[in-house]
Amino acid sequence: MSLFDLNGKVAVITGSSRGIGRAIAERMAEQGAKVVISSRKLGPCEEVVNAINARHGEGRAIAVPANISSKDELKHLVDATMQAFGKIDILVCNAASNPYYGPMAGIEDEQFRKILENNVIANHWLIQMVAPQMIERKDGAIIIVSSIGGLRGSPVIGAYNISKAADFQLARNLAVEFGPHNVRVNCIAPGLIKTDFARALWENPDTLKRATSTTPLRRIGEPDEIAGAAVYLASTAGSFMTGQSIVVDGGATI
Repeated sequence: MSLFDLNGKVAVITGSSRGIGRAIAERMAEQGAKVVISSRKLGPCEEVVNAINARHGEGRAIAVPANISSKDELKHLVDATMQAFGKIDILVCNAASNPYYGPMAGIEDEQFRKILENNVIANHWLIQMVAPQMIERKDGAIIIVSSIGGLRGSPVIGAYNISKAADFQLARNLAVEFGPHNVRVNCIAPGLIKTDFARALWENPDTLKRATSTTPLRRIGEPDEIAGAAVYLASTAGSFMTGQSIVVDGGATI
């Protein structure tokens, strides 16, 4: 059996109708997992589900829309997954928001609160809902998609970076709590990836040139280049890794 085999596993991936989340869902399905596609709107989720089921057979993927800012909708996501598949083996907290671009001095309280709630507290909620069954089975993998922003400062995405730094500590703390039950919690810290979410950072040629000029690989990443790290962390290959953050950034932080 391959170290990366996910046959028999059920994975819930938030923010998986596009970008990094979609790539993770597609690659986990490729390795045999049943995947739950979730983002705010049903239509885009169903598109991904149809593509995965067409490739791997009907029933490999289902769509359960949820807004991460709503505890009730996250509970529905968990309940609907349990009804369809009976368990959750892998949880990928990928969805995040960043409603403000500019210096910290200009951020409104509501914007700052939304960033912290969606990027940290919502992850905590969802993990709280899913972890008990993993603990009971003594098996589970939780992955939080953080960012290299959590490792450094920025003049324009400071609040977002603060939330992503908090995600590193959330993973470390939960790894300590869940470790004795063989439930692992890790982060992936992507660098600049070509997604709609990061469009403001790569669409402008000048910004893109600045971002890549000091990156050893001299380019930005693709969503699929994050998916491999997620498969590793979810599979037997990553079974001795917990509380860690894998930086996938083309070398930008070195």
